[in-house]
Amino acid sequence: MPAYNLKTGMVIALLAASFCRLAVAETSAEKEVLQFEHDACKAFLDADPAALEHVLTADFTLTLSNGDVSTRADEINELRSGKVHYDVFENYDMIARLYGDNMAVVLGKTRVKGTSEGKAFDHVVQFTDTLVKRDGRWQLAAGHVSALEK
Repeated sequence: MPAYNLKTGMVIALLAASFCRLAVAETSAEKEVLQFEHDACKAFLDADPAALEHVLTADFTLTLSNGDVSTRADEINELRSGKVHYDVFENYDMIARLYGDNMAVVLGKTRVKGTSEGKAFDHVVQFTDTLVKRDGRWQLAAGHVSALEK
């Protein structure tokens, strides 16, 4: 009988630890980083090149699923051209990992829906973003996306 109580007690302790971990999964710094990610989507959704310039570091690069690399200038020029229009640009299922006070890595998914040169698209990608904090604000320094099924 004592072995049963010990086993039951261990299961209860593990469940309690799991629930406590979920309850405090996001610190205020993690919440700030995740809010930055949500806000960064708005620059694309609003087709706002000035906002995008503010969000991306000068040396920003994005590595795409096919291996192509896009720079800050590429992203801003594409947005400015009007060739791409987003109806949906949303980050979700994100996890933030902070390394000190001014570096973070964010993993998550992005759904983009809209038109590119008149052709409709609707994609979901898995992303990894590297953020740096400069002058008290977060910026996106590098990203990588891999295509997923919706």
